[in-house]
Amino acid sequence: MDVIVKPIVTEKMTGLTEKHNRYGFIVNDKANKIQIKNEVEKRYSVTVESINTMNYYGKTKSRFTKAGLVNGRTNKYKKAVVTLAKGDSIDFYSNI
Repeated sequence: MDVIVKPIVTEKMTGLTEKHNRYGFIVNDKANKIQIKNEVEKRYSVTVESINTMNYYGKTKSRFTKAGLVNGRTNKYKKAVVTLAKGDSIDFYSNI
């Protein structure tokens, strides 16, 4: 099971990173906080202080097209906000 799916790099998350040393990740919806902590510490060589997780459920969406009304659903996902120890940081762009 891949625990971390991808990091969240948005304007809001960058603000949290600069102010509070917090980083956001989209994680596997079956992963718990202990698995997320171990994966972040192993992958980025940092010390994790705390983790907050949020489950987002898919919303139903509809739109009008030439063929008529099309109904669909957005994907569900789990988001984790990881607070690192003072002095630690993660550089997502180092291996580009």
